[in-house]
Amino acid sequence: MTEESLSGLTLFNRGKVRDIYDLGDQLLLVASDRISAFDVILPTLIPEKGKILTALSVYWFDVMKDIVPHHLITTNVDEFPAACQPHRAKLEGRTMLVKKSTPAPVECIVRGFISGSGWKEYQQTGAVCGIPLPRGLMEASRLDQPIFTPSTKAPVGQHDINITFDQMVKKIGKKKAEKIRDVTVAIYSRAREMAEKKGIIIADTKLEFGIEGDDIILIDELLTPDSSRFWPVDGYRPGKTPDSYDKQYVRDYLLNLPWDMKTPPPVLPPEVVKKTQEKYTEALRRLTSS
Repeated sequence: MTEESLSGLTLFNRGKVRDIYDLGDQLLLVASDRISAFDVILPTLIPEKGKILTALSVYWFDVMKDIVPHHLITTNVDEFPAACQPHRAKLEGRTMLVKKSTPAPVECIVRGFISGSGWKEYQQTGAVCGIPLPRGLMEASRLDQPIFTPSTKAPVGQHDINITFDQMVKKIGKKKAEKIRDVTVAIYSRAREMAEKKGIIIADTKLEFGIEGDDIILIDELLTPDSSRFWPVDGYRPGKTPDSYDKQYVRDYLLNLPWDMKTPPPVLPPEVVKKTQEKYTEALRRLTSS
């Protein structure tokens, strides 16, 4: 599915990957096959990617429902409003009908291993988002206690900026900030333990929450290859960049090109598309296996 609007439905927002339609007190989240890297939407689609993200999110929402409520109502197109039915072929398997809520103005990131921007910051300061870490950590080292490292939520095309927990408190208040932090760490800790038994390390992940009065609910996607770093347990060793089941493969390919990470982005070759699809499919297979 590409970037197109569905006739008869009101487009509420188009993100890097999802198109969101306004259905009054509900929203329709349609996961496209678009892929982004370095906050830029690439021109090449990854076939079936939207269906993989949706299936994984649905799986994790159910697993975590005793920790915090979520926004998912149904993925069954038969239960969608009448205005959606003409588009059922496009919506099938990649769409969630969800509750409306006010999104918290922060990205909720939790790290159980040190990698990516966290590793770069640690090398410079010995801390991540103001949280001091033990000396002598290597790239991809496991953290005994996962750390909560929020960031700003930047518009499409702009970069999120890491912030401290105190800065998050100033944005949404102490009570909500503490609750979101605790829930984020609880979800990650459960997922990390479950995934490792299935051969996947969840190095870090990004969650989003909606606010309903004093309550919070999980929104958007959950523990997917787009929002997380997934590493195979086999071959993992601190001190080197692990292989992955996520879009790091695409980032690594782009980093080897003469591209300034601004638009217009390059087209991905068929072999990169195929390998990326295989990685996402394997993550889904492993994580949802019984």
